[in-house]
Amino acid sequence: MSFQSPESDESFLTVAEVAGMLKLNQQTVRNWIDQGSLPALRVGRRVRIRRSDLDRVLEQSYTGTTGSPEEAGPSADDFWGGETVVLAEPRRPSGTG
Repeated sequence: MSFQSPESDESFLTVAEVAGMLKLNQQTVRNWIDQGSLPALRVGRRVRIRRSDLDRVLEQSYTGTTGSPEEAGPSADDFWGGETVVLAEPRRPSGTG
């Protein structure tokens, strides 16, 4: 692993900065790091996240529809199987006519 020189465009973020950018709790970011979902550099008790690693993780986890409809996931027809759903008649309280 090679480290970037200070003149490099690579920047490092703190857990607090990442949490603030994503409007998350800092513990959530720490959990991602502990799970291996978000690469981080540890120096003693300090943790730094490369901006490029954060951008890559966010891009990979993006669930928006940028591809063809087949890549967008299941449709309502897939879920219901095309069957007509019939709603039951509301129950009337007993004793009323």
